[in-house]
Amino acid sequence: MTTTARPRLPAGTPPATAPRAPGVLSRWLREPLLHFVLIGGALFAVDHWLVSQADDPRTIVITREVDDEARALFKSSRGREPNEAELKALRQAWLDNEVLYREGLAMQVDRGDKAMRERVIFKALSVVEADVKQPPFDENTLKAYFESHRAQYDEPARFDFQEAVLTDNSEAASRAFADALNAGNPGNTEAGLRVFKGRPHGNLVDTYGADFAKLLEAGPVGSWRALPTRDGWRVMRLEATTPAKPADFALLHGVVLQDWTDQVMAERRTAAVRALGQKYTVKLEAGTP
Repeated sequence: MTTTARPRLPAGTPPATAPRAPGVLSRWLREPLLHFVLIGGALFAVDHWLVSQADDPRTIVITREVDDEARALFKSSRGREPNEAELKALRQAWLDNEVLYREGLAMQVDRGDKAMRERVIFKALSVVEADVKQPPFDENTLKAYFESHRAQYDEPARFDFQEAVLTDNSEAASRAFADALNAGNPGNTEAGLRVFKGRPHGNLVDTYGADFAKLLEAGPVGSWRALPTRDGWRVMRLEATTPAKPADFALLHGVVLQDWTDQVMAERRTAAVRALGQKYTVKLEAGTP
């Protein structure tokens, strides 16, 4: 029986680092009410007098400075410029906060906080929340929500695998080294070893790419293979697969109820803020795309 040689791990080689987490901003863009994460204060550090220069208190002007701040934060978080849909979502988040800020000023909740825009926003928001009622529910509603959001409750299939890290990640070098490892004769090549445990499909896609994930997951267990990733070729060996496990609605009833309630309440708060916004005229500054 041939014994598969493991690549040698040089002294001082650090353990595998966790794959990068999804961008925080991508989660913000999926949040029904973006201004709940202080996006108005933390995202746009443009002074109120600068971004709202209209004399009419019922007119809100979205300036180039607002867009510039949005693009800068998005790029720092995602490494690229926002697309049209993403910029629109960021503008809407700022607009929601601007409406809350002005409503807060009108309700005089700014006493002692005139220099703290985010505090005024949250004080105004607390007034809005006081009028938002808890939604009624029934089992059919919760089950329908559960089924439509199964991806966040089901336990995904998980994969244990190893990677032999080569300096030369070309296809030829990777294939040759994989063949040598499977033959039990890695030669004198020094290769780092990374060990990964329990990685779900989404993690593989985020880290290496969709094509790689399909190839690794479908491949034989225990054999070294040269696989293409979006960053070059890698030498990998699938060690084990843990099957996916569907979630049990009965066991997660309380969690599903809380998640459903949070979503509906967020949607109602958003609707309430947008209703307040109907009294304002929104304009784009000349020259703003």
